[in-house]
Amino acid sequence: MRKQIKPKPEKKTIGRRELVSFPQLDIENIEAKIDTGAYTSAIHCSDIHEETLPDGSRIIALDLLDPSHPQYNHKKLEFKEYDLREIKSSFGEVQERYVIRTRIKFFNEEFEAEFSLSDRSDMKYPVLIGRKLLKNRFIVDVARKNLAHKFKIKQKQK
Repeated sequence: MRKQIKPKPEKKTIGRRELVSFPQLDIENIEAKIDTGAYTSAIHCSDIHEETLPDGSRIIALDLLDPSHPQYNHKKLEFKEYDLREIKSSFGEVQERYVIRTRIKFFNEEFEAEFSLSDRSDMKYPVLIGRKLLKNRFIVDVARKNLAHKFKIKQKQK
């Protein structure tokens, strides 16, 4: 019996920076740095801590972004499903970070991805998109930026 070969989905080209949205987190058009050197994607959070609920289950609670960010929405978020993993920082040091799964939107397409939660207040971009999210979906053109947002604008004009 011959194995049927499925065509691979066409990869979209993205730039070195993109505007992305997080529908489940109520964040629209936030600037993300595309980083092919990073394996895991990350999102800026503050006040990240574990809490024990009255039934004994554990959650992580956090503020998405921080009050100094223009898109900070004052919402405290809680996640029942999360991991604690060792992740290598951009400085090469291993840190324990919480990792969540949430939906991200590029080019009017949504998909679920993992994000480590970290304080990125000293970084220029609050969101970092790593190789794990990019793999088999996107090609990065470092000479360009905001291609997903430009695509969205063109779609609205049609």
